[in-house]
Amino acid sequence: MRIVNLLMIAALAVTAFALPAQGQPPGRTTTPEEYIALWKEVATKKMAEHGIPASITLAQGLLESRNGNSVLATEGNNHFGIKCTPDWTGGKIYHDDDKKDDCFRKYKDAAQSFEDHSKFLQRPRYASLFELKPTDYKGWAHGLKKCGYATDPRYPQKLIDLIERYELDKLDRGIDVTYAGKADKPAAPAPGKPARKRPSDNDNVVTIGSGRAVEKFEGRIKFVRAKKGEPLRRIADEVEQMPGLIAGWNDLPKDAVLEEGQVIYIQPKRNKSKTTDFHLAEQGETLWGISQRYGVKLKKVAAYNGLGIADTLKPGQKVWLRKHRD
Repeated sequence: MRIVNLLMIAALAVTAFALPAQGQPPGRTTTPEEYIALWKEVATKKMAEHGIPASITLAQGLLESRNGNSVLATEGNNHFGIKCTPDWTGGKIYHDDDKKDDCFRKYKDAAQSFEDHSKFLQRPRYASLFELKPTDYKGWAHGLKKCGYATDPRYPQKLIDLIERYELDKLDRGIDVTYAGKADKPAAPAPGKPARKRPSDNDNVVTIGSGRAVEKFEGRIKFVRAKKGEPLRRIADEVEQMPGLIAGWNDLPKDAVLEEGQVIYIQPKRNKSKTTDFHLAEQGETLWGISQRYGVKLKKVAAYNGLGIADTLKPGQKVWLRKHRD
C-alpha cells in the first residue's frame, strides 16, 4: 500500500490515542476548532470508560475554559471549573468567582482535569444523569443544571448550542468531526510539557493517493472513514487491497454501500480489546457495531458472550470484549 503525505494528528479515537498537552503561546488563543481537535479523542475515551457523552465533556470544556484560554485552564490545567471540596487533596488555585478568591482544583496536566471531571460526575448527586442514553446530549445538558453543576440558568442551552454548532453529537455516535482549514495548527504545549510531534513516520494519521486519511485505532489498527454512499470496493481500490479482504476484515459484503464517516478497517481487527473489558449495549446496537467500535473481530465478540453474530442485544446488556471469568 502506498502511503504519501503525512499529516498532523488530531485523530478520533472512538477511543484512546496518546493524551495531548494543552496550552498556547503568549499572545495567541486557542480556537474552538483547535480545542476540539486536541481533546476529542480524550473525551471519546472517557465516554467509553465512564458513560459520559463526549459531546457533553467537550462542550463543558469549551464553555468552562473558554477553549482552553481561561486563567484556570492556563495556570491550573482546570478545564471544567471544578472547585475544591473537603475531600480534595490535590493542588489548588484561587480565582474570583461566586466569591473572592474561590478555591479551584489545580492539576499537573489538563488530561488529569478530564479524568477528574469524569470522576466528579460519578458522585451520587449526578446519578440520574447515567439513566439517560449517552446520545441524549440535551437531556444531559439540562440534567447537569438540575443536579447543580452550574448556577447559570442558560447553562443547558449554552452547552446545546456548542454541541450543535460544532456537531459534537457525532462523537457520541462514533463519527469523527473535523474542521478543514481551521484546526491545522494545534496550540503549543504548556511550559514543561513535551511538544506535539511534527509529522513523522510514527504519526497516527497519513493520507493515501486520493487524499483520504488513514488513521490508527488505539495506535495499532489502520482504518479509513467512508464517504456517503460510496461502495466498499472503492476503498479497496484506494488502499490496493482485494475487496474480499476489506469486506472480511469488516464483516461486510463486498458490494456494501457505506455511510458517511463509517469506520472501515484496512487490516484485520484484533482478537480482543486492548483497553476495555466490556461495553454496555445501547438501544439498537448490534454486535457488529460494537465490533467495529472497539476494533475486535466480530466472531471473537460473539464467542466471548456466547452469542450468534446476529443475535439481538438488550439495552444495558454487558458485552465482553475479551475472555472473562464468571
